[in-house]
Amino acid sequence: MVSDQRLQDCRAHIDSLLNIKGHAGLRKTSYPSRSLNFLGRQEVHPFHQKLPRNESDALTDEQAKVLLDIIIVGAGLGGLATSIALRRRGHKVTVFEKAEKLDEVGAGIQIPPNSSRLLLKWGLGPYLTPKAHEPTAIKMRRWQDGSIIGLTQLVPDFQDLFHAPYFVVHRGNLQLAMYQRALDLGVDVRVNKGVGGYELDGEVGTKAGVVLEDGSVHYADLIVAADGVKSEARKVVFGGEDQAPRRTGFAAYRAMVDTEEMRKHPQVSWLLENPGQNLWLGEMRHVMTYTVAGGSAFNMVLSHPEDSDPSTWNQDTAIQEMKQHFAGWDPRLTKIINMIKSTLKWPLLSGEPLSTWLHPSSKLVIIGDAAHAMVPYMSSGAAMAVEDGAALAEILCLITSPQDLPRALKVFERVRILRAGQIQEASLVNGKIWHFADGAEQRARDESMREEVAGRMGEESANQWSDRVTMEWVYGYDAEREVAVAWEDDAREKPRP
Repeated sequence: MVSDQRLQDCRAHIDSLLNIKGHAGLRKTSYPSRSLNFLGRQEVHPFHQKLPRNESDALTDEQAKVLLDIIIVGAGLGGLATSIALRRRGHKVTVFEKAEKLDEVGAGIQIPPNSSRLLLKWGLGPYLTPKAHEPTAIKMRRWQDGSIIGLTQLVPDFQDLFHAPYFVVHRGNLQLAMYQRALDLGVDVRVNKGVGGYELDGEVGTKAGVVLEDGSVHYADLIVAADGVKSEARKVVFGGEDQAPRRTGFAAYRAMVDTEEMRKHPQVSWLLENPGQNLWLGEMRHVMTYTVAGGSAFNMVLSHPEDSDPSTWNQDTAIQEMKQHFAGWDPRLTKIINMIKSTLKWPLLSGEPLSTWLHPSSKLVIIGDAAHAMVPYMSSGAAMAVEDGAALAEILCLITSPQDLPRALKVFERVRILRAGQIQEASLVNGKIWHFADGAEQRARDESMREEVAGRMGEESANQWSDRVTMEWVYGYDAEREVAVAWEDDAREKPRP
């Protein structure tokens, strides 16, 4: 099958990207793209998907024919998004979260159109938009002087192309917006309820159980584990042998700068006058910036090479080390870096497409970072978790009998493993494209983006946010439609007796 070959190609490319240092690891992508044409290493794969012009043209959100009792493990972005998607279709949904409460923690996060389209359709607008910001553009800048080398016009282009906005928001604000929406829909969210184990068997019609850390056991027709990068459920799916994400040889400093402080300095205050995303690119390093929290905070993510064990890191010296990594860069950028009062250094991890997300009992499935951790270079980790929730809710709406559940979950798994795996691949590809040393490849990359900087959208670019084929595949993707089509295809290939 074509999808099987794409998955093989995806795995092979991810393996190359993770194991070969520098741009030598780049190969032909398994996903539709022209972004590597400047290196002569690309072949465009066809991608055809008609986007709904408006909500009335989209798949209808009909109620599920088979109403299920579903437990979700984890009230992060993936768990809450999935709870909303499932509850809207009529399922009974209970979420168990280990944390004592949901706080406004974290840093900035991006919500691209393939995700915002779903969130707005689910009624998140009133909860989210007061806290979110819609940047006008993404500007790629040269590390040395900040000159613009790449440009993606988000407003109005992305709204016109994909019929949904590109938001940025504080992660905590997004999580709390989802939490409130879930509660208003009738989702039962229980905090301070960590899951310590699972009770699973393969008997059709029997319930699956989660064993909480307090010893109580709770049963459901299906358990969806959205328990993050360090997922315990993933170990259960693989019979006790974990397939954890790998270190990539990079880490990121995450920080917030008070915009009131920035406004005192004309050298950098101009960045706040027309808020957008600014991305400085240099050898083995980059810095992504944008405002969040209603414009009161300037979010910064500073990526750099790091092979040492995170257990040896000293967070107390992180600010000084961060400044050393970006010494000699654009003076305007380093001035902002010098305003950082605190930072945390995070290892950047990436998974590879797993062989399965589904326990042999067909009663436990993993989603989100538990299933497909990725580096943040496509800003799509949370978006993939939202797509997971949408696809799961859609396919469970299509079954007509409880006996259809295992087959539905296998179709869901097949579609989502390929999609999430290729986004993992695209994220790693960006890490290579962005990190060229000054030289022939860097000049070829920058030349490929010259048309967009001049305000002319071309057909291809090393900038995957502007490369027409890549952007249509990433942001034009309809997670509900894709899984519904796969269900229909599966029914034709394997008719029910």
